[in-house]
Amino acid sequence: MTTLVFGHKAPDTDSLGSALIWGWYLNHTGTDAKAVLLGTPNTEAAFVAERWGFAQPEIIADVADDQPCVIVDTNNPAELPANINGASVQAIIDHHKLVGGLETKGPISITVRPLACTATIMHDLMGHTAAEMPDAVKGLTLSCILSDTLEFRSPTTTDTDKALAEKLAADLGLDLSAYAGEMFEAKSDVSAFSDAELLRMDSKEYAVGDTKFRVSVLETTAPKIVLDRKDSLMATMSDVASEDGVDQVLLFVVDILNEEATLLVPNDLVKSVAEQSFDATVSGDTVVLPGIMSRKKQIIPKLKV
Repeated sequence: MTTLVFGHKAPDTDSLGSALIWGWYLNHTGTDAKAVLLGTPNTEAAFVAERWGFAQPEIIADVADDQPCVIVDTNNPAELPANINGASVQAIIDHHKLVGGLETKGPISITVRPLACTATIMHDLMGHTAAEMPDAVKGLTLSCILSDTLEFRSPTTTDTDKALAEKLAADLGLDLSAYAGEMFEAKSDVSAFSDAELLRMDSKEYAVGDTKFRVSVLETTAPKIVLDRKDSLMATMSDVASEDGVDQVLLFVVDILNEEATLLVPNDLVKSVAEQSFDATVSGDTVVLPGIMSRKKQIIPKLKV
């Protein structure tokens, strides 16, 4: 049976790219595998797949009992198919904190490392086989690193991620900064998405005590495009929260170039979160948080209610 390789819901570049990369590796080393998605990829991820000649993988709604699969770029059951514990998980490759709740049918291979990008971990796991990567797979790997590190601006960036990205860019004959600019331009084009789609596009569920949040991040080089929609975005938050079974949506608009985030503040709950979590002074319906770039390292660990 074909092994399915997939990342989290609301696929970003590292989630989509890592599924394609590991799918290539498994097929190249003798395992029949196919990358799939758990939702529509964001604009940057779609750009990256097309740029390197990959068709968008099939979007699946769930996995069948005993379906062999490899999970990449997450280990959180809330971000995975409803029947994930019924599937036959073969491996997990990730760079996020362990959440718990996954149950497997037997021992599996688990690799979780404190690197900025899942694709960086995969490159190391491949060993000598990494040298056999075609340019298209190298391009995916480079793209994943640039996306997750925001071209090395994110505090999650490690020397390992940066060195690999620079090597891959040299191998491909690419100007690293120019290519990153193309990716970020694609990521910033959100004109085709509804407010609800934007709030879910790059989001993760996270609970602080008894309060459940959908923590949404929009990384952009043109924050004004998103912030001009703040009234309608805030008006949509309650519907999205209700439909998704959370108490509140938190939307952080990350300005890649100015290295800061703007948090939309629709009510007193979010105002309290901003003041307690980030020592901010809130006087309106937005608050700028200087230096905040990473949900994983700077936002979720600090959230307080």
